[in-house]
Amino acid sequence: MSESISPYPRLGIDGEGSGVVSHAGATLLLRTAEKIGLTGGLSEKLRPWRKSMTIHDPGKIVLDLAVCLAVGGDCAADLALLRAEPGVFGSVASDPTVSRTISTLAAEAPKVLAAIASARADARARAWTLAGSDAPDHRIGIDNPLIIDLDATLTDSHSEKQGAAPTFKRGFGFHSLWSFIDHGPAGTGEPATVMLRPGNAGSNTAADHKRVLSEALVQLPWQPSWRVGRKVLVRTDSGGGTHEFLDYCHRRRLQYSIGFTLTDDIVEAMDTHLTDRDWTPAYDADGQVRPGAWVVEVTGLSDLSGWPPGMRLVVRKERPHPGAQLRFTDRDGLRLTAFVTNTRRGQLPDLELRHRRRARCEDRIRAAKDTGLRNLPFHSFDANRVWLALVALALDLTAWMQTLALHDHHARRWEPKTLRLRVFSAAGRIARHARRTRLHLARHAPFTELLTTAAARLQPG
Repeated sequence: MSESISPYPRLGIDGEGSGVVSHAGATLLLRTAEKIGLTGGLSEKLRPWRKSMTIHDPGKIVLDLAVCLAVGGDCAADLALLRAEPGVFGSVASDPTVSRTISTLAAEAPKVLAAIASARADARARAWTLAGSDAPDHRIGIDNPLIIDLDATLTDSHSEKQGAAPTFKRGFGFHSLWSFIDHGPAGTGEPATVMLRPGNAGSNTAADHKRVLSEALVQLPWQPSWRVGRKVLVRTDSGGGTHEFLDYCHRRRLQYSIGFTLTDDIVEAMDTHLTDRDWTPAYDADGQVRPGAWVVEVTGLSDLSGWPPGMRLVVRKERPHPGAQLRFTDRDGLRLTAFVTNTRRGQLPDLELRHRRRARCEDRIRAAKDTGLRNLPFHSFDANRVWLALVALALDLTAWMQTLALHDHHARRWEPKTLRLRVFSAAGRIARHARRTRLHLARHAPFTELLTTAAARLQPG
């Protein structure tokens, strides 16, 4: 017998193992759903769509699909991954049953989406209460507001799906609009709401921004009144910089920090009235002075009549990145960008840094695309609306698990791909003794201690 020259052990492989389960780490998601009441909440809210004499509960099917997306699934058929492990995930519906359930829910999409949103809001309130000082709304106020980020993203479609249309990037698909609750630098974030739109939907459609923001505010556990108050800050890019949307934020008494498009008149006024001494050095991500970047307030140099009272216009100039193209409004080889805010307190560099941290929303979008957003699997527009609700639920569940069980570990900031590799994909062995069932994880695995600690924190009680 020839000696192997491979650096890897030569193993014989068979399919005779028993009691071994894959994706044992996903039990953290299941325990989270149970601890915050999401399991029962979805069953209760979706009860009207459960037909008599059926075995499978629509609420569990929806939760199973969300868990499937959280652990890396990309379509409804990937539910087979959970179905193969009844010792961990229980009884999972067959593909035909799942297909019929999605069709049933899509037939009454507005009511179903409202029911799922209601269950998510209830679970969010419970999760934030259990999180205590680690909750996103802990000690929020005018100087430390809860931040809601709005952003849109494109999803390509490679077939003729209902509602798909050409996009501004010369693609074909959908242009969904999302809102995310920011957890700050210590955490990630959770989606508040999402609106599926055709690919040709405008980036600055005020009606869509107003609707998404309104639904996002309903998701907050303390159910703010129509005049929300300054303890909530809304951030968007220049797509939200419209008269209608800013007026809406002003009427609801929200703080805002929104990208703004500079006009030639504003830039010419800056050239005429500003000197180098008027500019203040900007900060980098760590709050330190950033070389080659400055900020200035130009509210008094601009004609802002017709815009909401109290709106301030702040401009940033910096050396562009290598290869970046300058625009007509840029000056002296420096890139000019601007945002508006109604925040009165704080130094300009701090306010500008706060606005620039809106880039964390791009991380949330990337996580969503790794959790089912990259592919809208159904032909029906309403079925894909339900699918996006499942994506949001999967992201919520992951964020709540990190907040409740991983709050003192840098794993709280891990994105979905990292969580899948290090946590969710952990294998285990199911053992039964004295009428008890236990899941044994490998003692030598690098993240077993993290898993067992997190599981203990998610125990009922």
